[in-house]
Amino acid sequence: MFLSVFEMFKVGIGPSSSHTMGPMVAAARFLDMLRRSPFHAAGLRASLHGSLAFTGVGHATDRAVILGLAGFTPEAYDHDKAEAAMARIKADHEVTPEGLGALRFDPEKDLIFDYDRTLPGHANGMILMATDAQGDVILQEVYYSIGGGFVLTEDELVQGKATDEGAPVPYPFHSAAEMLEMAKTSGLTIAGMKRANEHSRRPRADVEAGTARIWQVMNECIDRGLTTDGILPGGLSVRRRAKGIHDALIAERGMNLTAPHTINDWMSVYAMAVNEENAAGGQVVTAPTNGAAGVLPATLRYYLDHVPGASPSQVEDFLLTAAAIGGLVKWNASISGAEAGCQAEVGSASAMAAAGLCAVMGGTPEQVENAAEIALEHHLGMTCDPVKGLVQVPCIERNGLGAIKAISAASLALRGDGQHFVPLDACIETMRQTGEDMHAKYKETSLGGLAVNVPNC
Repeated sequence: MFLSVFEMFKVGIGPSSSHTMGPMVAAARFLDMLRRSPFHAAGLRASLHGSLAFTGVGHATDRAVILGLAGFTPEAYDHDKAEAAMARIKADHEVTPEGLGALRFDPEKDLIFDYDRTLPGHANGMILMATDAQGDVILQEVYYSIGGGFVLTEDELVQGKATDEGAPVPYPFHSAAEMLEMAKTSGLTIAGMKRANEHSRRPRADVEAGTARIWQVMNECIDRGLTTDGILPGGLSVRRRAKGIHDALIAERGMNLTAPHTINDWMSVYAMAVNEENAAGGQVVTAPTNGAAGVLPATLRYYLDHVPGASPSQVEDFLLTAAAIGGLVKWNASISGAEAGCQAEVGSASAMAAAGLCAVMGGTPEQVENAAEIALEHHLGMTCDPVKGLVQVPCIERNGLGAIKAISAASLALRGDGQHFVPLDACIETMRQTGEDMHAKYKETSLGGLAVNVPNC
């Protein structure tokens, strides 16, 4: 199994990797399919199902589909151009994707939120259609947004995990047990094995430049969040808090009035800064998702800014180690909140961050695996119940606590010798089973939990 670090960490836009980035990616794929087809389309249509319908408006799924069908993609997203395109589409009732001419598309009529029908493959399902001049469907494809910006067609989902594209890699571990055995046999760290796998697919310079770019976008996202205040969009009137907290922390420096536990506020504020940016629709990096995008950058920023002897040269090892753990979770369970609750998002992110931190602080592969297990174990059962379907409450603070748990898990693991009671593989399997058993109303539908017990107005 090979999942590139650049698939796990993708530059995109908020507020959701599965509900915003995924549908936009699906729309781009459908346009490519239409360009290759023999049909001459006159219009487009889309229907959203399951979680994409229930929390679609709060997660900007409608906007993502509209812009995606107009030719926008997450990695090349331009906010000003998108705003202008949205205004034109609403006024003219048509989109003009490159190479396809003007296609009829009225968002009020052609974008359907189907609350009654959940598609069988995944909770995040959507159907994209091309129509002829009479409005009859001439081309159709079912897409599933499976978390972290990953998108599969219905056929690809059926093929599932049996599909392993590309040439073999040197260290194809499918489980944590295999990962540890390969590390022992090879004498390499987890990052070293992951790096070798990456180099088998792309030049060393590309890997170095790519991981540097990932951290640059993450770090810039933190900085924007720490310097921006105001009210987040969506109707809940949630106030940005990261700037105020950060300003207070800066003011307290050197006053000898700071309690030791204030370091937790630094961890939290870095994560909150990212997730406030995400909630505002800003540029973020899936880590492994948008809803959990703050945990890993906050942990890495904590390492660089607060740990004595920390070195920027360790950033790539951090990201590669984290990506290796994230790949195991995605392969053997899920990183989708709509599939397994927030344990699959913030829980996975915390495990990834804990592993990365443990690695760059000198942890052995066994200690790294232990750190990931500790972090994931203590998120088991966490539901995804965003108030009003927005990636704001409880999501923003939850990322801060996920970072704190990641750092604590890494510290605990480093205090041991890597031997522990619950293997990471068992913890991942438990998360998968828990996600299967979890009621749908707690899996990113906003039909249960905080979403119904907190007033939305």
